[in-house]
Amino acid sequence: MSDKRPSWDEYFIQITNDVSKRATCVKRKVGAVIVKNNRILTTGYNGAPKSFNHCTELTCVRKQMEVPSGQRHELCRGLHAEQNAIIQAAVHGVEIDGGTLYCNYQPCVICVKMMINAGMKKLVYQGGYPDELAAEMLKESKIEVVKI
Repeated sequence: MSDKRPSWDEYFIQITNDVSKRATCVKRKVGAVIVKNNRILTTGYNGAPKSFNHCTELTCVRKQMEVPSGQRHELCRGLHAEQNAIIQAAVHGVEIDGGTLYCNYQPCVICVKMMINAGMKKLVYQGGYPDELAAEMLKESKIEVVKI
């Protein structure tokens, strides 16, 4: 075992990977963690709204319609991990302005717009996501973007 401690970004990305294990989406498991001053404020994972049945192969509209990743986000009954993390902050009165959002994949354009208006200062993610508008909006925003 290595004695090297993980960086803060590596540490929170690992936690994001653990959070994604709670996801109920049948297409992709995603987790998100919002952090400020190296303290976790909220977490979120993707799946159906609370009190709804979990998504299944039979209820996934995107699978039925063969919608490619990164397109037609409105054709999904679930919420994204980033959305759930931001919503949890609102529900519990947690100030996330100036925070960092960690997630498994580059956020979609809807989540990017939410991050911008929520005041995120930094985004750290692992994998890519085929949403060119989201990437363009991140470049135009003041959000520092780090891909691990």
